[in-house]
Amino acid sequence: MTERKCILTGDRADPETLIRLAIGPDGQVLPDVRAKAPGRGAWIGVSRAELETALAKGKLKGAIARSFKDGALQIEADLPEQIEQALRQDLLSRLGLEARASMLLTGSEKIDTACRKGLVKLLLHAADAAADGNRKLDQALRVGQEAEGSDLAGIVLPVDREALSMAMGRDNVVHVAVTDSRAALRLRAALGRLESYLGCVIEAPAQAEERSSAAQGAEIAWNDASVPAPAGDEVKG
Repeated sequence: MTERKCILTGDRADPETLIRLAIGPDGQVLPDVRAKAPGRGAWIGVSRAELETALAKGKLKGAIARSFKDGALQIEADLPEQIEQALRQDLLSRLGLEARASMLLTGSEKIDTACRKGLVKLLLHAADAAADGNRKLDQALRVGQEAEGSDLAGIVLPVDREALSMAMGRDNVVHVAVTDSRAALRLRAALGRLESYLGCVIEAPAQAEERSSAAQGAEIAWNDASVPAPAGDEVKG
């Protein structure tokens, strides 16, 4: 996939790991996390803290002006928060899509059974899940993967049970087990961008192994990532 360049650092990366900015109808700079907005776009690959610093020091304004060749664009003070909320919604939307496609399991008993049978490709816990419940399912995961005694564990999501329940259309979702490898990769992509932006990347051994086997060559993208970036964005020469 064609790489894009971060306008703040100059580093080039896969657009699936970056965040696209686009221009709204009134000239405001807005997050376009699914890279679908028409027209020219600019890409950033920094954490929220780094973005806030760049915004405060005027570095973001300069980079935006150079990228869009327009110094009169509006950059709202809450742009970093807008981006975080857009990334959260993207993750929750992905969870909802995978749930409707029957790629996920909920309910501690069902998840425990699937974990012990080695069927779980990705184990997720709500941010407000009880530590004891997490430990029990993590242990079941290790049993199923024949990794007892290791630090193999699920991932604690940066979203709570209420948000998970609403996204998946189910009651009291505290833990989620992904049983399909491709669905796991799609969720990892959406989760990875949010974690990276928040500056709290959490690499779980179970998921690291799952990703490494498929990441070479044909990276399986989350739902819309296979759509080419809109024309006009800077690409690698």
